[in-house]
Amino acid sequence: MCQRSQHGSAGTGYSCQDGPVRLLRTLSGLTVIAVCLAGCGGNSGVGSASATPQFVEPAATSAAAAPEPSSVAPSLPAATSPSASASATPSATPSASAASALTATKKVKYVFPVKASNVDWHTTHSKYKATDIFADCGESVVATTSGVVLEVSLKDVYVKGSPDGPNNGGLSVSLLGDDGVRFYGSHLSKVQPGIKKGVRVKAGQLLGKVGHTGNANNVCHLHYGISPPCAKVGDWKVRRGVVWPYSYLASWRKGGSKSPVAEVAAWKRSHNCKA
Repeated sequence: MCQRSQHGSAGTGYSCQDGPVRLLRTLSGLTVIAVCLAGCGGNSGVGSASATPQFVEPAATSAAAAPEPSSVAPSLPAATSPSASASATPSATPSASAASALTATKKVKYVFPVKASNVDWHTTHSKYKATDIFADCGESVVATTSGVVLEVSLKDVYVKGSPDGPNNGGLSVSLLGDDGVRFYGSHLSKVQPGIKKGVRVKAGQLLGKVGHTGNANNVCHLHYGISPPCAKVGDWKVRRGVVWPYSYLASWRKGGSKSPVAEVAAWKRSHNCKA
């Protein structure tokens, strides 16, 4: 039986003198301890794994397992958003400069300028760098490569013994190739109808016939010169030839495609178009 008791200045309290009451209190305390040990899975091994999660802080688990929203958001839209795809589209289309570069590196077709089975040509030439291609009069003279006609001479006004000048070539055709090089052929007996300044031709197209007009010493041949198109027209000293054509002709005769572009460009840089 519990009764209220007085403990001096310490205040009042309850004092339980009854034995059964004490026993009940003791049993209650033991029950609480047992429940705690079973739930906490202590060192004694009591408890199961399924009970463990109820003692783990849920907030701490979420923070540790889930990525920060700010670290994920920037990467996903960049990879999946329509604007990112749209911005990538132009790069797949070649730019104008890229297209120009592709055109510049495209292989150029070259053709031997005299279409005949029996031809010969010299490795050198008198006074300046050119070549005389010997063939029968009347053999076909064709365009070395595709390009545009720059100059055409349709009359032979050369006077024997006169100083060197633009009339030396007699009938002639000058062509600016698509590779930027000028190709010149003279002493023709005939210029093909329709071949005139500004006309576009393709590689192998008929330009005229082999002859001996101008200062040809009455020998059938094609005077052949390679040069940069400095003044394009009128600059006969450059037009008649500034680099040796022999090795290029040898390549083209065998169906090769050796290009004079680099050598012609080098001459232009070093001579400033002064022959």
